Amino acid sequence: MNPKAADVAECGPSDSPPPSLDWRFSQVFGERTAGEEVQEVDIISAIEFDKSGDHLATGDRGGRVVLFERTDNIRDNEDRRELESQDYSANKHPEFRYKTEFQSHEPEFDYLKSLEIEEKINKIRWCQTANNALFLLSTNDKTIKYWKVQEKKVKRVAVMNMDTTQNGGGGAASSSRTMSSLPNGGSYDSSFPPGGLPSLRLPVVVASQESNLVARCRRVYAHAHDYHINSVSNNSDGETFISADDLRINLWNLEISNQSFNIVDVKPANMEDLTEVITCAEFHPTHCNTLAYSSSKGSIRLLDLRQSALLDNHSKLFEEHEAPGTRSFFTEIIASISDIKFARDGRHILSRDYMTLKLWDINMDSGPVATFQVHEYLRPKLCDLYENDSIFDKFECCLSGDGLRVGTGSYSNLFRVFGSYPGSTEATTLEASRNPMRRQVQNAARPARSLMNRVVRRGAESPGADVNGNAYDFTTKLLHLAWHPTENSIACAAANSLYMYYA
Repeated sequence: MNPKAADVAECGPSDSPPPSLDWRFSQVFGERTAGEEVQEVDIISAIEFDKSGDHLATGDRGGRVVLFERTDNIRDNEDRRELESQDYSANKHPEFRYKTEFQSHEPEFDYLKSLEIEEKINKIRWCQTANNALFLLSTNDKTIKYWKVQEKKVKRVAVMNMDTTQNGGGGAASSSRTMSSLPNGGSYDSSFPPGGLPSLRLPVVVASQESNLVARCRRVYAHAHDYHINSVSNNSDGETFISADDLRINLWNLEISNQSFNIVDVKPANMEDLTEVITCAEFHPTHCNTLAYSSSKGSIRLLDLRQSALLDNHSKLFEEHEAPGTRSFFTEIIASISDIKFARDGRHILSRDYMTLKLWDINMDSGPVATFQVHEYLRPKLCDLYENDSIFDKFECCLSGDGLRVGTGSYSNLFRVFGSYPGSTEATTLEASRNPMRRQVQNAARPARSLMNRVVRRGAESPGADVNGNAYDFTTKLLHLAWHPTENSIACAAANSLYMYYA
């Protein structure tokens, strides 16, 4: 167990929580002008930082993967000493720049099932780097691809194979050619001597000082899922990964693309008996034998690969039982978990359902240690949300590297940041724009309830409008966001725009 994580989990309400963060705008890529129409293929569908935080990848509905690299890092010791001599402050916010992009997936058609497979990128996961090359996995509904992105020297032809000094005759030489016919109707020049021309030279190819980033697909993992892939997760061993669809989880080796092992199968013998599906799956960040998956019934199952080849039984089950008398038609729909994330230390799991964020301690399966209300104000509107299908929106969640805060998206391009530290009342609402605090809503100043480390935190709640009287827009939704692994920096997607904030 990580001792620092244990200290955070066991500290009591008497310990002073860290101050609330002051979030500021950092950068935007692909910003829309007023009234500009967004193309469907340009809408961002996946965001992921690598483990170092120096690279960021986004995927869109057009099947493209765009890479960004950090530019503000001070890597060279000489530059560091020079900047220190100039009283340079190293506390700069992360700055990224466009690095490259490539077409990861193309639209396909399954002729056996008469099914169109769209190119939309569902998930991106970074793999271990090697030899200054970047490796990542990207997937659409059916096919996973393993990409290598590396800088290559540009090669140019320096010397051509024609020696003009030996061809003084020019047109005379060409007019004296002897053309012989071939049996198939073709012809060839028979005036060349049998030994060839002494002036013929091979081209010389040299590598220039210029270099280009080249993305090459190293492996394609296909034909292993009957249903749409919703998750891809790397193992900490650096050699394997899992992919999950609605009913199955498969285990792959990165170097073997034509074979996978089915480790979870929840498909019943009769599909009419189907009661729940897999919604997300994630490997433990440090234990290569442990993984977790969530279901549409609001439960999270922790699995141990050492138990058996087919993991029919879970080692732990995390679920929160509903209060008696509160069940309704929408209970199961809003309980469905859309995303789960392990904390960096592996001690906690963060889950997102339609109404709340929940933080679970893997050593305590009696209930979540903290619950953060995100969409409680929408409860009276569930009928309308069901009619327009918004109730099925799948919001992602993220945790800070130190585990002290959690974040998730909402409607009207808003996202929420909560303090998960015991005793914290931090609950911030920000807008994905150049002025993130423009629609800031302060929640009522009330201390969080703490009972055996179990916390219920209410976010900025409002019956359909913010403090400025603006109605919430359910057509603009912030589904995808990612927290920098080591700093308080968040990247989030609003349609085709990538916004970045720091604190």
